[in-house]
Amino acid sequence: MATRVYEFGNINLVDGTEIEASPLKIKYLREFMDVFDLIQLTKNDDQAIAVLTECAVVCMKQFYPTIKTREELEDQMDLPNVYKLLDICAGIKIKDSKNNIEKQAKGESEDKNSWKDLDLASLEAEVFLVGAWENFEALEISMTMSELLAVIERGRELDYQEKKFLAAIQGVDLDKESGQSNKNAWEEMKARVFSGGTTDNPNDIASFQGVKAQQNGFGIGMGLGYEDLRDK
Repeated sequence: MATRVYEFGNINLVDGTEIEASPLKIKYLREFMDVFDLIQLTKNDDQAIAVLTECAVVCMKQFYPTIKTREELEDQMDLPNVYKLLDICAGIKIKDSKNNIEKQAKGESEDKNSWKDLDLASLEAEVFLVGAWENFEALEISMTMSELLAVIERGRELDYQEKKFLAAIQGVDLDKESGQSNKNAWEEMKARVFSGGTTDNPNDIASFQGVKAQQNGFGIGMGLGYEDLRDK
């Protein structure tokens, strides 16, 4: 089975409509996280649920624009489906207590990453150099964070391999000279992403999933044979 950058999921509305949901495009993810931050200001579970419902309304802008208000959403979706939607769209796994939800809003969840700590502008500028978008708004409406990271990952790997090749022509082992120090922080972040937050060690087998697994030869017909060219 071919790998995917991200997964889809189905959400069922009360009227029988089935919505296919996926991670939010960056444009809507920005708005989603702005609303999600309000969790920290709530005083009880009812207020927290109201904020989460507003987050779900933001998701509807991408997947089902007919639902425009919290009241309309509450008429069409029960709480378990709201929680499922938030998980699919933004990777927000809702736990039992408001305290745990607040930790996620503050970036204190298990992966220790915060949306506010992300230098999104720099990441988008790096991808924008591909030249496929008229402006940054067009980029944000067309890409999810998973797609953005996948493009950046591949671009950096290709750039590094090109530099490594040019250095080798001059007799320089770039891996040895650099000590790979320029890749450590990025590799650790990728390991956290691909392992679902279980490890930040890029050599841990848990981080070899999805796209990374494919790139490292885990797959049908990949990395299962070789040809000896030493005598040719």
